[in-house]
Amino acid sequence: MNKPVATSTLPRLDESLLSHLPPFSKLDKRQIRTILDQATSRRYDKGVAIFDEGAPAERFYMLLDGYVRVVRVTATGEQVTALHIPAGQLLGIARAIGKEFYPATAMTATESLALSWPMTLWDSFAADYDGFATESYKTVGNRVSEMNNRIVEMATQQVEQRVANALLRLINQTGRKVADGIEIDFPITRQDLSELTATTLHTVSRLLSAWEKQGMVQSKRKRIKVCDPHALVVLSQI
Repeated sequence: MNKPVATSTLPRLDESLLSHLPPFSKLDKRQIRTILDQATSRRYDKGVAIFDEGAPAERFYMLLDGYVRVVRVTATGEQVTALHIPAGQLLGIARAIGKEFYPATAMTATESLALSWPMTLWDSFAADYDGFATESYKTVGNRVSEMNNRIVEMATQQVEQRVANALLRLINQTGRKVADGIEIDFPITRQDLSELTATTLHTVSRLLSAWEKQGMVQSKRKRIKVCDPHALVVLSQI
């Protein structure tokens, strides 16, 4: 994996960066200042690993800006995108699931900014700060639920339904409204989409081309826009 590329140390960050984010939203400014003063801030170029699967889980992260792909490598060496994480969420929280090593690789899908803390602080944050533990475990629960839903989809749904559901999840999590639809707000390739839905690149390309002709989506230059979300909802339920 590529190594992270960082800028020089960023200016002293303001408490407002964390005050609205769930793990820290119940804290006062003094507590948030204490947490920020223990953080390291870093910018990452697009397409680099913040941390690698199997590496010792030495730090945990809060993504402040950008998008991250959670990538696993199969026993046969294939790279599979398991999740996308938008800004405002924790990542690398191996301690929360009782792991000493990162269970996946976090790859930046865009230029990104993240804070990080030594994993040794996880237990004290959970004990000392109201809401940190409960909100963090909600994040874990939501991700496990999403993965379980995907497993059910792969076991019970046709490919067309799976691809439709994947697009609906992405616009719900990271979509931004544009003039004629909702665009996934980070570069995503047809290969990425095939990995998310456990199907082939050929099948995803065929479906997107057909849906483009029907005016449901637009796909070009690593950008996918959903022009008719309702039609995708109908497809996902057939």
